[in-house]
Amino acid sequence: MSDTTLRVGLVGYGLAGSAFHAPLISTTPGLSLAAIVTSDPERRKSAGERYPDARLVERADDLWTAGDLDAVVVASPNRTHAPLARAALEAGLSVVVDKPLTPTSAEGAELAALAAERNLVLTVYQNRRWDGDFLTARKLVAAGELGRVLRLESRFDRWRPVPKGGWRESGDPAEAGGLLYDLGSHLVDQALQLLGPATEVYAEVHTRRAGLTVDDDTFVALRHEGDARSHLWMSALVAKAAPRLRLLGDRGAYTKFGLDVQEDALRAGRLPTEAGWGLEPESAYGVLTDYAGVDRTVPTEAGRYQDFYAGFAAALRDGGPAPVDPADSIAALKVLEAARRSAELGEVVDL
Repeated sequence: MSDTTLRVGLVGYGLAGSAFHAPLISTTPGLSLAAIVTSDPERRKSAGERYPDARLVERADDLWTAGDLDAVVVASPNRTHAPLARAALEAGLSVVVDKPLTPTSAEGAELAALAAERNLVLTVYQNRRWDGDFLTARKLVAAGELGRVLRLESRFDRWRPVPKGGWRESGDPAEAGGLLYDLGSHLVDQALQLLGPATEVYAEVHTRRAGLTVDDDTFVALRHEGDARSHLWMSALVAKAAPRLRLLGDRGAYTKFGLDVQEDALRAGRLPTEAGWGLEPESAYGVLTDYAGVDRTVPTEAGRYQDFYAGFAAALRDGGPAPVDPADSIAALKVLEAARRSAELGEVVDL
């Protein structure tokens, strides 16, 4: 590992690589975006213009053989996560993998074991842990504002009546496409983080739009240890959004509409080094309803996606914990696999 700045290679420069990873890597103190892998000419041009100091290569293998990197970020299609992460670990590089870690929990466990054997950091980009609404919900729970939490209602709704195409809408199981693995990876991770391990899973997985073979309208219900419940929705056919998040306790409730602002900001080319990063307008704040039924507006915590890579840099340099334990992502994958079985069988699946 370098003595000063840690050199990071990025595999993939689609939406994930260009919007969610490259801007954060390049602005994190102690990290340098040293190389970008993309074979697409337009993406190579865009990457070269925005990151002129990064080496542009067409194949991930070029990263392993160069021998000048400390870590690699895998932001390529889901089917490539396991083989690319394995190759990076075998080359002695620590790895960030975009969610989902792998298409199956078994593959994820193999990667985690390999990373532990090589004494390397393996972590998963579960950036929605640093959404402002989720940070606010965790803060309210920790402060006892809701009392005992009974139910989490959480959803990512979209209005996309016409499919966009691409690997995320492919029915090949190796692609791990569909909303269950795409948005469900976030929703399940948040639920497990907030309410603890799941003991039962029930799911309804549907394909609503013509021409698709993957789910685009899905519901997952979890029973957690201690008997709290999570109800999770993900759909591409919601023209009028319901609350993004509703958290119900025996002393109150927190209700929040609207998505975190960081994704749109990153897509627009903004950076987390800008003043006011992650702050949303007061009009978007959530509401806390107390024991007496009185509503109080609660300022939303600033979203902090940049904390993920700050934590990754600290783990590499100081040997601290990874920002996301791969065991957490493996647990979430087991829930997603159980959701698939539940939908196929039409019954609750025990974990």
